[in-house]
Amino acid sequence: MIQTPYLLFLGDAPDMLAAKVAIGIRDWRPENAVGQFRLEGCGADLGLTDMTLAEAKAAGAKTLVIGVANRGGVISKEWKKVLVTALEEGFDLAAGLHNLLRNEPDLVAVAEATGRSLHDVRVPEVAYPIADGKKRRGKRCLAVGTDCSVGKMYTAMAMERDMRERGLKATFRATGQTGILITGDGVPLDAVIADFMAGSIEWLTPDSDEDHWDLIEGQGSLFHVSFSGVTMALVHGGQPDALILCHEPTRSHMRGLPDYTPPSLEDLRDTALPLARIANPACQVVGVSINTQHMTEDEAKTYLAEVEARMGLPATDPYRFGSAKLVDALAAL
Repeated sequence: MIQTPYLLFLGDAPDMLAAKVAIGIRDWRPENAVGQFRLEGCGADLGLTDMTLAEAKAAGAKTLVIGVANRGGVISKEWKKVLVTALEEGFDLAAGLHNLLRNEPDLVAVAEATGRSLHDVRVPEVAYPIADGKKRRGKRCLAVGTDCSVGKMYTAMAMERDMRERGLKATFRATGQTGILITGDGVPLDAVIADFMAGSIEWLTPDSDEDHWDLIEGQGSLFHVSFSGVTMALVHGGQPDALILCHEPTRSHMRGLPDYTPPSLEDLRDTALPLARIANPACQVVGVSINTQHMTEDEAKTYLAEVEARMGLPATDPYRFGSAKLVDALAAL
């Protein structure tokens, strides 16, 4: 088990989107976020107290969590200096990078010498099966996005929170490093061998009560040429009964792909639904989740009303305005 609370390491993240792992922990497990540690030139700020390692240790932090999801998931030389010092000062390390902590000989040596632990949450620890496509009991909802980092995880987590408050049966199913660090369980989907990705989602969302909803954390986008594969595994392995369309309307291009324009919500609906119906012919698109963080409240409400009128679906920002509309849509199925 990863020891809490955490000191969130932001390194030299160029912007807030790059710090989405740390942001997720801050927003959903604030009691575990003691402070932040930033390098010079860092473009992200969580609004937490900036702390040295010594200050964080005195405040009770037990694990330094790498809260950055940089392109390629690599550990730079500048980061390495901090990580080594953190181990020497008594911190465990946790990360969800493709560049595994356990594959860095110097970190392994220092961890062994100091008796500290290295936690790589992006390492599959189960022999996942190949998907068989058999129907499972219970219900499943999947968030699919027009792009990466548009709020798919936040949508599922907000819905789980609000459904449980209503006394409904719901479980958030983490499929990425942030969700796993928040909940302590899940499948690191993008680290699973391709032939087993859909099977890992079948394993993650097993038979359950007929009135129980698995809220599956979305990954990537069917329209993102870098990361569409994980989305397909979720669409078919998850066999969703319901799809939530997720969108961030202020972007001029796809995340990390300046030559690609984000698709419309209609494009997403018309692409995702036929694919989902291959595995579950009864699947329906039931709602729209809009990430309005870069809009004023009035702008957000106006945009949501326009989306509802245009799409004929309930639309909300579930983090900003609550997920009641989306939960109502699931309850109506």
